[in-house]
Amino acid sequence: MNETSTVQDLKAELLGKLIQPNEEDYDQARKVYNGMIDKHPRLIARCEDVADVVYAVNYARENNLLVSIKGGGHNGAGLGMCDDGLAIDLSLMDSVRVDPEKKTARVEGGCTWHKVDHATHAFGLAVPSGIISSTGVGGLTLGGGIGHLSRMYGLTIDNLLEVEMVLADGSFVKANEKEHSDLFWAVRGGGGNFGVVTAFLFQLHPIDTDYAGPMFWEMDKVKEIMQWYREFILKAPNDLNGFFAFVQVPPVEPFPPEHHNKIVGGIVWCYTGPMDKAEDIFKDIKSQLPPPAVDLVGPIPHPTLQSMFDPLYPAGQQWYWKADFVEELRDEAIDLHIAHAKKLPSSTSSMHVYPINGAVHDVKEDATAWSYRDANWAEVIVGVDADPANKQKITNWTREYYDALHPYCSEGAYVNFMMEEGEDRIRATYRDNYDKLTKIKRKYDPDNLFRVNQNIKPAAS
Repeated sequence: MNETSTVQDLKAELLGKLIQPNEEDYDQARKVYNGMIDKHPRLIARCEDVADVVYAVNYARENNLLVSIKGGGHNGAGLGMCDDGLAIDLSLMDSVRVDPEKKTARVEGGCTWHKVDHATHAFGLAVPSGIISSTGVGGLTLGGGIGHLSRMYGLTIDNLLEVEMVLADGSFVKANEKEHSDLFWAVRGGGGNFGVVTAFLFQLHPIDTDYAGPMFWEMDKVKEIMQWYREFILKAPNDLNGFFAFVQVPPVEPFPPEHHNKIVGGIVWCYTGPMDKAEDIFKDIKSQLPPPAVDLVGPIPHPTLQSMFDPLYPAGQQWYWKADFVEELRDEAIDLHIAHAKKLPSSTSSMHVYPINGAVHDVKEDATAWSYRDANWAEVIVGVDADPANKQKITNWTREYYDALHPYCSEGAYVNFMMEEGEDRIRATYRDNYDKLTKIKRKYDPDNLFRVNQNIKPAAS
C-alpha cells in the first residue's frame, strides 16, 4: 500500500483531525510556546481520544516515521514538534475529573495546569505543579515537576498515582505501583521516552489560599539577600517555599511606579500553613532583612498565584534555556549571578533558583527516575524576547551566564529546563538510574520510536 493511501486511511480512522502542510491551519497547528522553534511535521494528528492516539502511534511505527508528542507545547526545545514526521497533538484531550472524597484528579494528557487548578480549587484542593499555569500537565509531570508546593508536598511525580499510556506497539496500559511498576518508576522523571501518556491520576492536597507573592530588593542589596536566603530556605519549615529570581520590574500596577523597569532580585514566596500565623512569619522574615523595594506578599487564591506570571509570558516569544542542579550557593557564584543579572538582555529574561529540599529530599534517589534528590536547588537561566531579531542576543547572554555558573553546579540538570544538549548531559541527569532506564526503554520501546525528547536509548539486548 503506498503512503498516500495510508495517510487517507489514518485520516479516516481519526475522530480528531489530521493536518497536513497544504492545509490552512497547518502553520498554526505546528506552533509551540517557544517562538524560536520552527519545525515542519509531515503530519499532525490532533487526537480526540485514546483510540486516535493508538491509530497515530501505529501509523508512525508502520511507516517508520519520526514521532513527537505535544501536550501543552511548552517544552523549551520545542520537542512537541518534529521535522518531516508525525506530531501527535493531545491538546483536545483536556478533561479533568476531580474526586473530592478520594482527593484525586484524573487529568488527560493534553491539559494545561490552568484547567487543573480551576477544577481542583472548587474543592479547596490542588496538585503540586509549576509556576506558569499555561504549562502542559504532561511535559511538566513526566520531567519531575518543580513549583510553589515542592518543599511541602514534593515534586509533581511524588503525587502521581497512576498513568494511562499508549505504548510503541500500539497497546494501551495502566501503570502504577502494582501494574507495570517498572514503567511507572520510569515515567516519574524519565520524560516522554516510554510512550504517550493519555491520562494522569494525581493525589490532591488541601490547598486553597496561600500567603504568597514577590518580595524584591534593588541590586545593591541582593548579595546580602542571597546569602541570607541560601541559609534560610534550607532550614525553613516545609510549608514555606520561596524561589529566588532576578527580574526587571514590569511597568504596570501593582508594582510601585518608582521601580518600574528596574532590574531587581528577590524571592517569590508561597506559605501554605495556617493563615493566622502568616503575618507573624513574614514580619519575622522582614525583620532580618533590609526593607524591600517591592513587597506584594499577602493572601492569594492558589490558582491566582499559579497564573501570576502568565501575562508576562504569552505564547510565541523567543526562549533560550540553560539549567543546572545546585547543591551549594557559594559566595563566588552569588557574585557571578549578580554580574550577569545586571546585564539582563530583555525585560522578560530572568534567572530562577528553585528550592528542591524539604519533601523532595524525603524520597530516595532510586525511588523514581528523577535522581537528584540530594540537590538543594534547580537553577534555570532564560533569555526571553518577543522580537525574533533579538534571538542571538538572548541566546548569547544565557550561554555566557551558564558557562560562568556551571563550575559551581552539579553535572546534571532538570530535563524540563534543557534544550537539546546531547547524550552525555542526559546520562549526567539520571546518574545511577540511567542504566535501569535504558533497560525499561528496551522493554517498552525497543526501536526507540519515541526519541523526540531528552532521549534515553534502549539498552543493547
